[in-house]
Amino acid sequence: MGTILKSLSAVRIFVGDLDRARRFYRDVLELREKSVAPEWAVFDLDGRDVILEVVADDDPERALVGRLLAVSFAVDDIDEVYRNLVTRGVSFPEPPAMQPWGGTLAFPHDPDGNILTLVGWRSQ
Repeated sequence: MGTILKSLSAVRIFVGDLDRARRFYRDVLELREKSVAPEWAVFDLDGRDVILEVVADDDPERALVGRLLAVSFAVDDIDEVYRNLVTRGVSFPEPPAMQPWGGTLAFPHDPDGNILTLVGWRSQ
Protein backbone atom coordinates (compact mmCIF):
# COMPACT_ATOMS: atom_id res chain seq x y z
CA MET A 1 0.00 0.00 0.00
CA GLY A 2 1.33 3.48 -0.91
CA THR A 3 1.17 6.56 1.20
CA ILE A 4 -2.07 8.48 1.51
CA LEU A 5 -0.38 11.87 1.14
CA LYS A 6 1.12 12.47 -2.28
CA SER A 7 2.80 15.88 -1.95
CA LEU A 8 2.68 19.26 -0.27
CA SER A 9 -0.14 21.28 -1.79
CA ALA A 10 0.09 24.66 -0.08
CA VAL A 11 1.40 26.68 2.83
CA ARG A 12 -1.06 29.09 4.47
CA ILE A 13 0.25 32.21 6.18
CA PHE A 14 -2.10 34.42 8.19
CA VAL A 15 -1.55 38.19 7.95
CA GLY A 16 -3.11 41.37 9.26
CA ASP A 17 -2.42 43.61 6.26
CA LEU A 18 -2.77 41.82 2.94
CA ASP A 19 -1.35 44.60 0.75
CA ARG A 20 1.77 44.94 2.90
CA ALA A 21 2.21 41.14 2.99
CA ARG A 22 1.76 40.90 -0.79
CA ARG A 23 4.52 43.47 -1.33
CA PHE A 24 6.86 41.53 0.97
CA TYR A 25 6.28 38.09 -0.57
CA ARG A 26 6.21 39.44 -4.15
CA ASP A 27 8.84 42.20 -4.08
CA VAL A 28 11.23 41.13 -1.32
CA LEU A 29 11.05 37.33 -1.46
CA GLU A 30 10.37 37.48 -5.22
CA LEU A 31 7.57 34.92 -5.35
CA ARG A 32 5.30 34.98 -8.41
CA GLU A 33 1.79 36.12 -7.52
CA LYS A 34 -0.80 33.81 -9.14
CA SER A 35 -4.07 35.30 -7.95
CA VAL A 36 -5.49 37.78 -5.47
CA ALA A 37 -8.84 38.56 -3.85
CA PRO A 38 -9.81 40.94 -1.03
CA GLU A 39 -9.20 38.24 1.63
CA TRP A 40 -6.27 36.27 0.18
CA ALA A 41 -3.41 36.10 -2.30
CA VAL A 42 -1.73 33.05 -3.81
CA PHE A 43 1.93 32.86 -4.82
CA ASP A 44 3.82 30.12 -6.63
CA LEU A 45 6.87 28.48 -5.09
CA ASP A 46 8.23 25.62 -7.18
CA GLY A 47 4.75 24.51 -8.22
CA ARG A 48 3.31 24.79 -4.70
CA ASP A 49 1.02 27.50 -3.39
CA VAL A 50 1.96 29.97 -0.68
CA ILE A 51 -1.38 31.41 0.41
CA LEU A 52 -1.66 34.63 2.37
CA GLU A 53 -4.94 34.95 4.26
CA VAL A 54 -5.93 38.19 5.95
CA VAL A 55 -7.36 37.90 9.48
CA ALA A 56 -9.38 40.83 10.82
CA ASP A 57 -8.41 42.42 14.15
CA ASP A 58 -11.61 41.18 15.82
CA ASP A 59 -11.38 37.62 14.43
CA PRO A 60 -10.61 34.94 17.06
CA GLU A 61 -8.06 33.49 14.62
CA ARG A 62 -6.03 36.73 14.89
CA ALA A 63 -3.75 34.80 17.27
CA LEU A 64 -2.47 32.93 14.19
CA VAL A 65 -0.75 36.10 12.91
CA GLY A 66 2.86 36.68 13.93
CA ARG A 67 3.89 33.16 14.85
CA LEU A 68 6.60 30.73 13.88
CA LEU A 69 5.55 28.92 10.72
CA ALA A 70 6.16 25.20 10.95
CA VAL A 71 7.50 25.02 7.43
CA SER A 72 11.02 25.47 6.06
CA PHE A 73 11.92 27.13 2.78
CA ALA A 74 15.05 25.84 1.01
CA VAL A 75 17.58 28.34 -0.35
CA ASP A 76 20.71 27.78 -2.45
CA ASP A 77 23.15 30.04 -0.59
CA ILE A 78 21.84 30.89 2.86
CA ASP A 79 24.54 33.48 3.61
CA GLU A 80 23.89 35.34 0.36
CA VAL A 81 20.10 35.21 0.89
CA TYR A 82 20.56 36.50 4.45
CA ARG A 83 22.71 39.45 3.29
CA ASN A 84 20.31 40.24 0.45
CA LEU A 85 17.24 40.23 2.71
CA VAL A 86 18.93 42.31 5.40
CA THR A 87 19.76 44.98 2.79
CA ARG A 88 16.06 44.96 1.86
CA GLY A 89 15.12 45.72 5.46
CA VAL A 90 14.04 42.21 6.52
CA SER A 91 14.38 41.57 10.25
CA PHE A 92 16.27 38.53 11.55
CA PRO A 93 16.72 37.84 15.29
CA GLU A 94 20.23 36.54 14.55
CA PRO A 95 22.44 35.57 11.58
CA PRO A 96 22.20 32.11 9.97
CA ALA A 97 23.40 29.41 12.36
CA MET A 98 24.89 26.00 11.62
CA GLN A 99 22.84 23.17 13.13
CA PRO A 100 24.15 19.93 14.66
CA TRP A 101 22.59 17.96 11.79
CA GLY A 102 24.70 19.87 9.23
CA GLY A 103 22.25 22.37 7.78
CA THR A 104 22.11 26.09 8.42
CA LEU A 105 18.95 27.89 9.56
CA ALA A 106 17.87 31.53 9.48
CA PHE A 107 14.60 33.00 10.71
CA PRO A 108 13.42 36.13 8.87
CA HIS A 109 10.28 37.91 10.02
CA ASP A 110 7.64 39.06 7.55
CA PRO A 111 5.91 42.45 8.08
CA ASP A 112 3.22 40.81 10.26
CA GLY A 113 5.83 39.19 12.52
CA ASN A 114 5.37 35.70 11.10
CA ILE A 115 8.65 33.84 11.52
CA LEU A 116 9.81 32.04 8.39
CA THR A 117 12.47 29.32 8.41
CA LEU A 118 15.12 29.31 5.71
CA VAL A 119 17.27 26.20 5.43
CA GLY A 120 20.45 25.92 3.47
CA TRP A 121 23.81 24.20 3.39
CA ARG A 122 27.30 25.61 3.63
CA SER A 123 30.23 24.06 1.81
CA GLN A 124 32.80 23.91 4.60
